[in-house]
Amino acid sequence: MARKTKSKTTSAPAKETVQLTAETEGDDAAPEVEPIDSEDDDDVDEASESQSQSEEEYDSAAEDDEGDDANHPDEESSDFDPEVSDEDEFEDQGSSDDDEDRLERQMKDDDDDDESDVEILEELDVVRSWPKELTGKKRAGGPNSNAASSSAPDAVTAADADTTAKWMHADDLSSDDEDADGAGNRIGRVPLHWYDDYDHIGYDAHGQRVVKSQSSSASKDILDRVIDAADDLEANAAGNGKFTVYDALNARDVALTPRQVELIRRLQSGAFAHPEHDANPDYVAYFSGVDPEVSGLNSDRYEKKSRFQPSKWEKLQVRRLLHRLKCGSINMDYLEGRVRDMNDLVSKSKDEDPSGDKPFLLWKGDEEDELALRKGPQHMPAPKLPPPGHAYSYNPPEEYLPNEQELKEWEELDPEDRPYGHFVPKKHPNLRSVGAYEHAVRERFERCLDLYLCPRAMKRRLNIDPESLVPSLPKASDLRPFPTAKVVAYEVPETNATKKEDAAVMVRCLTVSPDGQFLVSGDENGVVRLWEVQTGRLLRSWDLMLVLSVGEENDDQNDKSQQGEPQTKKPVSSLEWNPNRSHHCLLATIGKCAIVISTGTGGPDDSELTDALLSAASACKHGGNIAPESRAAKAVKWTSLQHKKSSKSSSNVNANTPPISAYGTASGPICLLRTNRECTHVQWHRKGDYFVTVSPKAGAAAVLIHQLSKAASQQPFGKVKGEIQLACFHPQKPFLFVASKEHVRVYHLVKQMMVKRLMSGCRHISSLDVHGSGDHVVVGSLDRRLVWFDLDLANTPYKTLKYHERALRSVGFHPRYPLMASASDDGSIHVFHSMIYSDLMRNPLIVPVKVLRGHNVVNSLGTLAMVFHPTQPWLFSAGADGKIHLFQDL
Repeated sequence: MARKTKSKTTSAPAKETVQLTAETEGDDAAPEVEPIDSEDDDDVDEASESQSQSEEEYDSAAEDDEGDDANHPDEESSDFDPEVSDEDEFEDQGSSDDDEDRLERQMKDDDDDDESDVEILEELDVVRSWPKELTGKKRAGGPNSNAASSSAPDAVTAADADTTAKWMHADDLSSDDEDADGAGNRIGRVPLHWYDDYDHIGYDAHGQRVVKSQSSSASKDILDRVIDAADDLEANAAGNGKFTVYDALNARDVALTPRQVELIRRLQSGAFAHPEHDANPDYVAYFSGVDPEVSGLNSDRYEKKSRFQPSKWEKLQVRRLLHRLKCGSINMDYLEGRVRDMNDLVSKSKDEDPSGDKPFLLWKGDEEDELALRKGPQHMPAPKLPPPGHAYSYNPPEEYLPNEQELKEWEELDPEDRPYGHFVPKKHPNLRSVGAYEHAVRERFERCLDLYLCPRAMKRRLNIDPESLVPSLPKASDLRPFPTAKVVAYEVPETNATKKEDAAVMVRCLTVSPDGQFLVSGDENGVVRLWEVQTGRLLRSWDLMLVLSVGEENDDQNDKSQQGEPQTKKPVSSLEWNPNRSHHCLLATIGKCAIVISTGTGGPDDSELTDALLSAASACKHGGNIAPESRAAKAVKWTSLQHKKSSKSSSNVNANTPPISAYGTASGPICLLRTNRECTHVQWHRKGDYFVTVSPKAGAAAVLIHQLSKAASQQPFGKVKGEIQLACFHPQKPFLFVASKEHVRVYHLVKQMMVKRLMSGCRHISSLDVHGSGDHVVVGSLDRRLVWFDLDLANTPYKTLKYHERALRSVGFHPRYPLMASASDDGSIHVFHSMIYSDLMRNPLIVPVKVLRGHNVVNSLGTLAMVFHPTQPWLFSAGADGKIHLFQDL
């Protein structure tokens, strides 16, 4: 039976309006343009009669139409609303007084409606099949034939499967597909009321104007629209009408197709939009059943990592079972399943042994171990009492029994001071005669009180063999060669000025030629002596005090009154032979001067190279080749000694000093470098052209770098920190090591910056040497320390050795063998095997192998100088006793 129909007329002059006429609550009043379901003709007649009702029903239909507009995304609100929000972005055409009254009446009627008056559309229980005429093809029964729908009114047959598949996505059209020719309005989200005064509504994709249609519903008034709506209802009832909606964007009316009307109706009813959609498809068992289908979703998925790893939960369960098995709460019968419950075994054991009085150990001996392994705070056992001695025996020896005098003395003492506390030794004839101890309760109470009040701490004692802490060093015999015995002694002649009983000339410094044939020594009287190494014969002697007097006589800055004063003897503080085998010359420091001495020991080629090297120094004038405006011009002055023939003393400078070699041209002092302060140290660069001098009291000019081939000098530092003691060059890199009393700073001469500062931990550094690899530095100090630095490791000492009893005077590496030695004021020389590996992961091996003794201590001074032979594992030493020794490997 058909339900009551309500006519809906929607009119919006400037908004999109859906004019759905002859719509019923169910499927009774469907349009006859293309029947969807076969219905009775009475339903159509009843729908057409409902359109000719009175004006009140029309108002009621309009009210319902307003409610439907809220459910349509393409429809807009009614024109009777006097106010339209700006969010709609469409034109507001205004309203009359009748429209306002009607709106108020509709709002009042809407509040009075019950749920029974609300229009409810029937839900579709079956899936409809849409005919093929909509695609442009005719069915066999004709466009108005009901035979097809009557043949399958409630279900989709197999023959319509292709039709269903075609129509499933027939409505999925984008905005570009809907307007393929580009004739639609393309102004975007622009308020349409901007075009109220124009005859067009916008522009299309080609830039042409979209002219407003004069026949559209927007150009008509309300009365015309009502009349048109009534005509449409009559036309729809007759079967030749259309459903039209107003397209406000393009200002035209659009006729809806029957399929679009059907989609709107299904959306209003809450069903799926497409009739072809199957909401309840048959279930396909992809992963279960007899023959499951293989899906591509998980066919190529890798196995989980957890499948190849042991389960943590199973591991926890096993640990719990093992713990319970160890504690005895379960046994193997329970684990193997022979016993379901452990209580059965307990009850069975009670039945077999009703008494249950089995013997057990009261003290098993492992109580302390169990307390130590328990959870919670650490158990600290109480200290045990000493076992009882002979005095606590019931029949002690006579010497343990006190006499009357001792008993009186014990009574005067406190119980803590008595030998046995409250106990007094007594002798009983037998054990049965021993009575109860009267102080037993008191002593137990005092012990418990001590244990309660006195704190206890656990002290772990390490049971370590002391021998295992000493590193295992190789035997000294396996580390040969190294110097072991004194072979040659070089006798220093005594001068008249120092010739006294038991007096000797103190030798301050030593140096060896690069070929190892000659040895040079400098003593405290300012005399430099040249020795032959193999025979110990003295070859040449140069008194540098005469050189100093010549330099002072020809110095324009000296006062004339000081020229006649006798000079005190000054020691030769430093000697250094040129490390280049082709340059036969050496440097010596005495007083404020550094003197270049030609030895005259070279062959024909070496003599020419040596003369070329010394040519600039021997011919220098006016203080050397130093820029007058430089800082070094004020700190040092070069003076040639080859042109000083004026005075008598100058004639004795080179007298009786012919060259040793037949090819030598000069032998003796060549030039003199005078500084402002006392010069104490000199060091060559490995190439034999540059050398550095150190004057600790000169401040910023304490370190000066000189070039012998050009007779030039330079001052690298503008200021220094601390008092500079020593300086030496890096054997491979342009680094300069500068040692103060406590630190060793490494400077980059090219970049002119400090690279590293080594903290020695010493109070006063006395000697410094760099290994041939350049990565290790050894430092000796006056506080008996021998400090080894690994430059690749840290800026702190790698090793600090204290083998000497007094101050260290000289330390050094052997240029070829893995040897290191240190000389001290205790008169001994310690030789170390110092192996440095090319593998950076291995630490250097430092093993003391020999202690050499041969010098006596004179005035708290012992061995003052030490130097290795350049090619052999030999060692030269000089001491305060005026002796020079050669130690060889025998």
